This record gives sequence, structure tokens and C-alpha cells, in this order.
Amino acid sequence: MGEIQNPDSNFSVLTAPYNDETGCFECCIKCLGGIPYASLIATILLYAGVALFCGCGHEALSGTVNILQTYFEMARAAGDIIDVFTMIDIFKYVIYGIAAAFFVYGILLMVEGFFTTGAIKDLYGDFKITTCGRCVSAWFIMLTYVFMLAWLGVTAFTSLPVYMYFNLWTICRNTTLVEGANLCLDLRQFGIVTIGEEKKICTMSENFLRMCESTELNMTFHLFIVALAGAGAAVIAMVHYLMVLSANWAYVKDACRMQKYEDIKSKEEQELHDIHSTRSKERLNAYT
Repeated sequence: MGEIQNPDSNFSVLTAPYNDETGCFECCIKCLGGIPYASLIATILLYAGVALFCGCGHEALSGTVNILQTYFEMARAAGDIIDVFTMIDIFKYVIYGIAAAFFVYGILLMVEGFFTTGAIKDLYGDFKITTCGRCVSAWFIMLTYVFMLAWLGVTAFTSLPVYMYFNLWTICRNTTLVEGANLCLDLRQFGIVTIGEEKKICTMSENFLRMCESTELNMTFHLFIVALAGAGAAVIAMVHYLMVLSANWAYVKDACRMQKYEDIKSKEEQELHDIHSTRSKERLNAYT
């Protein structure tokens, strides 16, 4: 008799892990359902574009300094005179600022996406959509639009060094194809030096041949191309963010209207319930 066990005890022991696994699975599904995948994709694209632009752009600017000093025999100006080397240093600091600013901005947009997704999914729960939340969403839409225009300008500006290096790369290529061709590249054409300062390099010079044979020119050219692609990816990310933020704004706006409707409906039902209860009490009092 002592060895006989209750059959329900075995059943409960076997079903307890099953219930735990089911609850864990439902919890995981709920957590995955609260992830703003559109904002996540836009954030990954933004970080990839900013990383390519900042990293490759910084190294391309450093390569440009080496090319100007080595092959064009340019030197930094003494004193506080703003020359091309000073401008390159300024561009490097701008790149540092862009990297830090958009790292923070990507996190803010991701957090906003989480809150908006939670507000939509928990519309009928305890989470309430406030007016401040709608103002924050509208502010992000305006700020993202401004940043998109800024990245369009950065993309257009980044195409300038790509064009310059493409001309230089084309001259090196034509020199190897056409024998006896005497081609020159004058930096005054691109505004790098002043009109009174002549800094040009011709195909017959030794510096030009060394520059074309070196890997530094080819590497710098391709780094600027990758930086241009990164700026374009950042523009696409900003457009993606605009679509996501606009859709979230529309959903939140409809959700607010639905909240107001549910509140009015619940108040009317409560009033009707109070009226019916009052009438029932009056009838009961009159009967007694």
C-alpha cells in the first residue's frame, strides 16, 4: 500500500515543465513582438553608413595629405593662415562630431520606436499615449527630415574628391595607354591652391610616375568611393526613418482617437448603469 502512488502526482510532475516551457515560449513571442523591426533595420543601415563614411573618409583625407606633401611638394603654411591642410584637419574634426552625434541619434530613434510600438500594442492596457509623446514623435520627424537634407549635402560634397581623384586616375591610365602624351594636372583648377601659386604635376615628371605606380593613389581613390557609398546609405537610412516615424505618428494619432472613443463609451455605459440602478432602487422603494 505504501508503494502505491497517486496517478495525478506523476501527471502534475510531467506537466509542470511543459507549462513552464509554454510560458517561456509565450514570453519570448511577446518580447519579439514588441521589437520595432523597421526602426532596427534603419538603425543598422544608419550605423553602417556613418561608419563607412567616417572611417573611410578619415583615412582618405590622411592619404590626401600624404599625396599632396609627397608628390605635389606642398607644405603647411606657417602661422594662422588657412590652407588646404587646415581645411582637411577641420573636416576630420567634423567627421568625429558626425560619428558621435549620429551614434546618439540612432539610439534615440531606436528608443522612440520601442515606445511607439509598445504604445500601439498596449493600447487597451495600462499604457497611455500622452500629448508629450505625440510632440516627441513630431519633433523626431522634423529633425530627421533636416538630417536627411544635411546628408544629401554631405553626399554631394563627398562626390567632389571622388571626381578629382577620378580625373587623376584617368590621367595615369591614359599615360600608360598613349605613349608620348604630356598631360598635366593643375591644383588651381580645383581651388586647392590660390591662383598665384602654381602647383601642377605633368606626366613627364618623376613625381607623377611615382604617384601612378604607388598604391596610395588607388587606395585613397577607393576610400573616397566607399565614403560616398556610406553617405548614400545614411541618406537611405534617413528616408527609412522618415517612413517609419510617419507611420508611427499616424498609428499613434488613430490610437489616441480610439482611446477617446473608448473613454467616452465607458463613461456612457457607466452613466446608463447608474441610471438603471437608481430606477431599480426607486421601484423597490415604491413597492415596499
